[in-house]
Amino acid sequence: MQPWSCGTFLLLLVLVTPAWIVLGKREIPIGAIFHRDPDSRERSYESEVAFRYAIERVNMHEKNFELVPIVRYVWPEDSFKTERKTCELAAEGVTAIFGPSTILTAGIVGSVCKTLEIPHIITHWDPEPLGGIEPEQQAMTINLYPEADMLSRALADLIVDYSWKSFTIIYDTDEGLMRLKDILQIHGPSDAPITVRQIDDDPDYRPLLKDIQSSGESHIILEIRPDRIVELLMQAKEVKMLEEYQSYIITSLDAHTLDFNELRYSRSNITALRLMDTKSFDIKNAVHDWEQGEARMKRPFRLSPEHVQTESALYNDAVKIFATAIRELDATEEISYWRLSCGSKNQRQWKHGLRIVNYMKVKTEYGITGPIIFDDFGRRTHFHLDIIELSKDDGFKKIATWDPTHGVNYTRSEGEVYSQIVESLQNKTFIVASRIGAPFLTFKEKKEGEILEGNNRFEGYSLELIDGISKILGFQYRMELVPDGKYGSYNKITKKWDGLVKHLLDRKADLAVCDLTITYERRTAVDFTMPFMTLGISILYAKPVQQPKELFSFLSPLSLDVWIYMATAYLGVSVLLFVLSRMAPADWENPHPCKQDNDEVENTWDMLNALWLTMGSIMGQGCDILPKAISTRLVAGMWWFFALIMLSSYTANLAAFLTMERMDATIESAEDLAKQSKIKYGAVVGGSTMAFFQTSNFSTYQRMWAAMESARPSVFTKSNDEGRDRVLKGKRLYAFLMESTSLEYITERQCDLTQIGGLLDSKGYGIAMPVNSPYRTAISGAVLKMQEEGKLHQLKQRWWKEMHGGGRCNESSSMGSADTAELGIGHVGGVFVVLAIGCLCAFIIGILEFLWNVRKVAVEEKVTPWDALKAELKFALSISVTSKPVHNTLSESTASGKSSLRSKSESRRGSESASRINNVRSAASLMNIDKMGFSFGKN
Repeated sequence: MQPWSCGTFLLLLVLVTPAWIVLGKREIPIGAIFHRDPDSRERSYESEVAFRYAIERVNMHEKNFELVPIVRYVWPEDSFKTERKTCELAAEGVTAIFGPSTILTAGIVGSVCKTLEIPHIITHWDPEPLGGIEPEQQAMTINLYPEADMLSRALADLIVDYSWKSFTIIYDTDEGLMRLKDILQIHGPSDAPITVRQIDDDPDYRPLLKDIQSSGESHIILEIRPDRIVELLMQAKEVKMLEEYQSYIITSLDAHTLDFNELRYSRSNITALRLMDTKSFDIKNAVHDWEQGEARMKRPFRLSPEHVQTESALYNDAVKIFATAIRELDATEEISYWRLSCGSKNQRQWKHGLRIVNYMKVKTEYGITGPIIFDDFGRRTHFHLDIIELSKDDGFKKIATWDPTHGVNYTRSEGEVYSQIVESLQNKTFIVASRIGAPFLTFKEKKEGEILEGNNRFEGYSLELIDGISKILGFQYRMELVPDGKYGSYNKITKKWDGLVKHLLDRKADLAVCDLTITYERRTAVDFTMPFMTLGISILYAKPVQQPKELFSFLSPLSLDVWIYMATAYLGVSVLLFVLSRMAPADWENPHPCKQDNDEVENTWDMLNALWLTMGSIMGQGCDILPKAISTRLVAGMWWFFALIMLSSYTANLAAFLTMERMDATIESAEDLAKQSKIKYGAVVGGSTMAFFQTSNFSTYQRMWAAMESARPSVFTKSNDEGRDRVLKGKRLYAFLMESTSLEYITERQCDLTQIGGLLDSKGYGIAMPVNSPYRTAISGAVLKMQEEGKLHQLKQRWWKEMHGGGRCNESSSMGSADTAELGIGHVGGVFVVLAIGCLCAFIIGILEFLWNVRKVAVEEKVTPWDALKAELKFALSISVTSKPVHNTLSESTASGKSSLRSKSESRRGSESASRINNVRSAASLMNIDKMGFSFGKN
């Protein structure tokens, strides 16, 4: 055997010398423990590929050291083998251990690493211990998976942003339920209940899904293993649980890796979270490294960036941040590895381990999974999440982001959302539920020989409203009537809804449109568009019955008996005054007061003067002559007192009578109703008006509700039409509380009904739809557009004031303007009739008196009546003549006789006038008389 030459020796030395010595790099071993799949008995291939080629990329750029991977495999539940493999890695001098990916095995590895002060880097969900974090136990562990509480908070923020009032959680493990801690905590005791359902190993999920469907729940959170997600959703599709009103949130951060091709065209909303931006350059570069590396090793490996698992991306970032820490610390102190033993008595700890961990905690790094920031316990508390939504064309599409600082932040504009919704409405047919009730929806009257089908069976405001919206958005619709004809109220005993709301909850209709009021209670069960009509509660009441006009209604304030008694008293007092004045010496007066020696006295109180005095007193006008004797004065005083009382009573009773005639049983407000018990009042049973009084905290409305609830027979009706008929037949003893729009429609056609008072509240009608309907924004936009264009106003004018007898009643619907306070001719016409009759009688009496005087003159003057008539008429018609001789010269032979008679007549009249003047003056000295009364004085 020949000795080796020098060249051969050098060649052999090069071959056996480690590469890091030749290249000038130091080897730094790092360990990893991966799980084998319990079913396939294969290792976590993708995560290991990411780990190995992340190391390779680091080594390509590092000049001073080279990371050497040492990989071990364990079963997920094999704690004994896990500990043994960890000690093997420590004996080989690893500077860090990555993995494994379950809480059980990772806990064992973490305990060993804490003892030996070897950095332990994990990439899975790890909850906070029940007793709280122990800093010493967590001193050597770094977790790149989002911190458990922070991830739960992200899910809670998303649910709040989606406005989910209730939801059902489907989970498969206890760990899964722990991940939703914050979601359970955000739900208060007064909120709708949360349903939690666990699935077992049975692959048939249909019974569970049918139970959820029967409960009416449309919001579902899936906290299950990724390999179960697609199968569960496929079965949900089979039982009609993937319709447009169902929404799913998948909590797994690996949902984007699943194949949803068969579910892309489902109409439900499927939302998930993702820790990485699959369109970034970093992830595309990493995937390229993986594919190229495996190709060199002759192992086929194909993967798109959109399907990279979260754990694989975290392994890539974990290697990167660990290499950064080694590089930075190696610049100040050379990093060397030690071979450590788990069981030795003199157990050593790696001196660089704690420094590396502390450096990683304070270092901010950016990787495939975004910013990487740790807290003092090595937990990743700051990270970014993509909120993704399954679309028909692009699979999962990014719609928003989340971070601990800003919460949910949408990346798509409202215009994009609106356009997407409108596009989905094309060629869609909505089932629109409604109820019969004019003017919103009624059956169309058939013409002879006409057959009405489908939507043509109906007419009304609701039909034209939904037709206008459909033309704006481009969808089709089919009108259907709700079977029970009710609006929708919640039964607290049965815990169920009825009417239109139940129809929507049962997914038997897409929309509900009628005079359906938006209330808080209904908003908890269904969604509403913006109001298409505003209104309030008001009172429907019958107008006062117009009494027939009576010619002598001015006599009505006093009864017939009173009038007879007054007439009898009038005549009796007049006769008594006449008799007493004949008997009383003081009422006999000297007709010529200037002639004291006159032996004759006269009594002015004949029957006519007595009647005149009493008549003047009762009319409040007084008299020129007054009695002198005490007895007659007393009679006159008592009569004047009686006349004053009767006149005042008549005046007051007349005003009260006319007021009561105009305001018979009038109410003007809800307060008036609450204060009385004669007039009953009610509302539609189960409607929003009834609910308003039932839940009101205002004292007046509480009293009204108590009165309605206790009234027997019941004051509630099944419909507005029944309430209207009850008011019509109630003889102003029943009032109906209803919404002002329906009330206005009725009073436009029923002229004997009116609105009382103003509005008791303010609310609106809206189009209802199932909760979480994707079409609410688009339909609300169409309603707003119709409002701005004036089409809603035109529709109301058409169906309220034009169609089917609208506008029949033109007078104001308010009570105040319907009956004015005027006293018409119908009430006081009798006074004019009496006046006319009195004037006619006076005229006739005047003619008779004139003729009687002509006869008297003819007799006294001894001329013919015709001559006397002509002479008196000629004098009476001579207006410019102010004086009259005793007698006109009727003939030459009788001139002197006539002159003598005229002189005598004038003398007699002058003495009578003087006597009357003295009587008046004497009376004035005794009494101060005005038109309404008198006072006593001395003679």
